[in-house]
Amino acid sequence: MFSDLLVLDATDAARLIRQKKLSPVEYVREIVEAIERSQPVINAFTVVTASQAIEQAKLAEGAAMAGAGLGPLHGVPFSIKDLVDTAGVETFYGSAVHKGHVPTRDATTVRRLKEAGGVFVGKTTTPEYGHKGLTDGPSFGITRNPWNLEYSPGGSSGGAGAHVAAGLGPLALGTDGAGSIRLPASASGIVGLKPTRGAVAHGYAPDVVSSISYSGPMTRSVADAALMLDVLAGPEPDDPWSLGGSLKAVSAGLTGNRIAGLKVGYIRLMANPDVDREVEAATEAALKTLGELGAEVEPVTDKIDWIEEDGRILMRTGMWTKSRNDLERWGNQLDPSYRDFMEDGRKVTMERLREAESARTRLYQAVQRLFGRYDVLASPSLVVPALKVNHHASRDQVLVNGKPQGFTRTGFSSYLYPFNLTGHPAISVPNGWNKEGLPIGLQLIGRWWHDRDLLRLAAMLEIARPWSQRRPPHWGGVR
Repeated sequence: MFSDLLVLDATDAARLIRQKKLSPVEYVREIVEAIERSQPVINAFTVVTASQAIEQAKLAEGAAMAGAGLGPLHGVPFSIKDLVDTAGVETFYGSAVHKGHVPTRDATTVRRLKEAGGVFVGKTTTPEYGHKGLTDGPSFGITRNPWNLEYSPGGSSGGAGAHVAAGLGPLALGTDGAGSIRLPASASGIVGLKPTRGAVAHGYAPDVVSSISYSGPMTRSVADAALMLDVLAGPEPDDPWSLGGSLKAVSAGLTGNRIAGLKVGYIRLMANPDVDREVEAATEAALKTLGELGAEVEPVTDKIDWIEEDGRILMRTGMWTKSRNDLERWGNQLDPSYRDFMEDGRKVTMERLREAESARTRLYQAVQRLFGRYDVLASPSLVVPALKVNHHASRDQVLVNGKPQGFTRTGFSSYLYPFNLTGHPAISVPNGWNKEGLPIGLQLIGRWWHDRDLLRLAAMLEIARPWSQRRPPHWGGVR
């Protein structure tokens, strides 16, 4: 077993560095060595910035020893998903199309993590343009789940999920266009928060006004997710949604270790006709715990159109618009499933696209009505715990309780994408393991700007149903 440094949460590491009890150089070197050791096994990174990270750690150590003012992440390593621009570091966006592309400036999220004192250790893998819920592609190969290498860690922030789950660093920045933070968080057994629309500036999205994509934290503990959110949150002129609101303080009734009177609505099914039995049992166990803590839990019986087809249209027309000019030159080098999704987008008429946009409004209003009765909504994070690495996103149906249940949006991630469309904050937290040892996740959804309520509730579950003591077989890159 490798050093206990890999076990440290960011919150503890930052505190020990401030107290001069932990060397940032020793800590970052341990993390970088674990990343490099893991690459042939897990393949979670496209670029490892080892030498730069060590140099940053030396500067951080000098500042700590000199008693300088330190940021909340001083000396703590973090990774960035390959969809997000990093100044001076090659960014592929998961695609061979962009080989050799080196951005000249950091995205706002990257800049804020650096300004908080964090040490950047590399770029994590993503499928081409983050288009699917598994992480593999022609440009970098397959990223594997540290709990079982035959399974995917999910996607599209799969490299981030695998690297945090495997003890290769405590903090990862993910992005979420249809569940891409929460999906790998659930499949990898970590915490993943999709914030309220605008809470974390996402000004580098192709369409910031009608965007369904978000940036957010992926961590091994709820405390680290809260710490990272505080660093990331705030307005940015390039993102109009970030200018219109701010995160709320924790609501009354969510303090201490009791949640008396909190109303939780349980949504058993969304666009999916069925849910894995072990996932359902784990979800019901977590809801029972919430009841024991004082919450009032009841099933949601409203008939809601979860607009699976309309949501798919909104996403895939975006893929076609973004990449149609690349087809002639790069067609054979693009991921086959990305080409399939683009082809779906190409066929959509203007009338059908406008209908999908209207359906998004109806979904938002339906969810808002639920929040007239409930403080929090709860569901499984995923329909099944994980998919095999050889699952083809556009051609293979997902088996649920032994029966085919459609492709990934209905058979795997149906609980996630609706809240990209509505803008509500949603978090996936670990919720046990199935008989094969694969993690199971629980999703909590909150009112707009009430992200901290979700984090507080998740922290209570973390105490009542602890998960962090259990580590995957491939912890620290062990083969």
